Amino acid sequence: MTLRYHSPLSPPEQLAAGLATPQTLALADRVRYAELDILHHVNNKSYMGWFETLRVAHFDMFCARHFAPNGKPRLVLRNANMQFIREMVMGEDYVATARVSAFRTTSYTLEQQLWSGDLRATLTAVMVLLTPDGAGRMPLPASLRQQFEQQEGASPPA
Repeated sequence: MTLRYHSPLSPPEQLAAGLATPQTLALADRVRYAELDILHHVNNKSYMGWFETLRVAHFDMFCARHFAPNGKPRLVLRNANMQFIREMVMGEDYVATARVSAFRTTSYTLEQQLWSGDLRATLTAVMVLLTPDGAGRMPLPASLRQQFEQQEGASPPA
């Protein structure tokens, strides 16, 4: 299968690339020489960069439009928990994914995966929304909470 790089992959394309379950957003790319370390496998910081690129794309594609009247919030990475499963090397195609799994009043949890035939790494990120001036937290709009539940299968606060 030939992957389309830098464009959202459809659910059938995601399954064909080896993902267990289609995700809200999946983007493909290929490991580059500059992303390797001295042992010739992908440097840990490269995984963080790939996941960050996808977090920004997810927010821009699915979340930003819900804030139009009040201005976009400052989106802050509160914490991130990464699990490295298997190394990656030069020239490998990969698919990075993102979906919101849970949310609260002013934050949400983004589950991310990295696939290259099989699962290579995961990252769970808690994203906090601040007001545009950074003075305080900004609540998730009702329309965004509804989207998280209905389109991404996210769990609302208990």
